[in-house]
Amino acid sequence: MDPATITADTPMGEIMSALPGARRALFSRYHLGGCQSCGFADTETLAELCARAGELDVTEVREHLLESHAHDESMMISPAELKAELDSPSPPLLLDCRTREEHEAVAIPGAVFLTQELQQQLFGGDPQRRIILHDHAGKHVLDTCSWFLGHGMKNTFALRGGIDAWSQEIDPKLPRYRLEVD
Repeated sequence: MDPATITADTPMGEIMSALPGARRALFSRYHLGGCQSCGFADTETLAELCARAGELDVTEVREHLLESHAHDESMMISPAELKAELDSPSPPLLLDCRTREEHEAVAIPGAVFLTQELQQQLFGGDPQRRIILHDHAGKHVLDTCSWFLGHGMKNTFALRGGIDAWSQEIDPKLPRYRLEVD
């Protein structure tokens, strides 16, 4: 779905799929979607959510979502861009933000598992070091990227679509998987 086509009648599930950071954007500004009392159903429309949340202005909420998405996009690079950087004479540090089990099961060649200790070393090092973070599908990595940027690591970016996009677009021999959620 093209984010520009989001309207008041768009179901929240479609918005969440089109805008990976939408839940974070809604929660940070409007306290919506972060807990059971302020949650929403995938089938609830943006207009229904805004009405239920105290008659929020749908146009304002939509604009906030689109602005937040544009900011998120500025923090991401494509799998093709990452491939070019990894093949360059000065490759970035590629950090895997998934669980240790996921990293040990399947990893992008050269990726380093992000530990608390490594994070602290990086935060105490060169703030211009080129760092690319990735997760499974690109849905949670923006939080980690924001964390790195907020700690002065100004040359940090996130892989759009995560290792799943990498395996589809760059290395089809890399096994794909899906997470089972309880």
